[in-house]
Amino acid sequence: MLTSHDQLGNTGEKTGFWIEEFASPYYLLKDKGVAVTLASPKGGQPPIDPKSATADFSTLATERFNKDKETQAVLSKTLKLNTINQADYDAVFYPGGHGPLWDLAEDKNSVALIESFYNNNKPVGAVCHAPAVFKHTKDTNGNPLVKGKKVTGFTNTEEEAVQLTDIVPFLVEDMLKENGGIYSKGEDWNPYSVQEGNLITGQNPASSELVAEKLLAMLG
Repeated sequence: MLTSHDQLGNTGEKTGFWIEEFASPYYLLKDKGVAVTLASPKGGQPPIDPKSATADFSTLATERFNKDKETQAVLSKTLKLNTINQADYDAVFYPGGHGPLWDLAEDKNSVALIESFYNNNKPVGAVCHAPAVFKHTKDTNGNPLVKGKKVTGFTNTEEEAVQLTDIVPFLVEDMLKENGGIYSKGEDWNPYSVQEGNLITGQNPASSELVAEKLLAMLG
């Protein structure tokens, strides 16, 4: 589930999803024979964070994506979020980038979809800024879904390092703690992922493959 949001607050700069956080899990799952459907709130081509396409953030997965016309074509035709039915799938995964802070975090269809997956005992994965999607999700008792559960997500210090603390609508780390999540983190920019039952979260772009591996293990 990818973001459709491309504006970085009021900066005039572009945002979207982070290529590494999509490509790494996508290829890990696809190479294992998992059928993957791509969706976003608006459908069609989701915006790519331009910074994630620069050489500084190049990885084996992003290089593969850059040459992969087939995956690029599939990505350009994402389904609309409101057409996705939990019953048709075994798990859901949310890549980050700053975009989800604005749209997916507040999207009622996304909130309902996550709750539906979770309540039907299916894995829900999110990495980096994507744990923002748990801002409004609730459990069957009406408590925040992350309450009392081990979670991680983009750290306040990582947000500070990219100088966007005052631009983003909220800080992922703060929100997860406010919602009662048992928040933990590794060293900034290093791979770190935690799992509590069907809830799998990763801290930053480097953690995306870890989340996908845990998701794959849950799928058996």
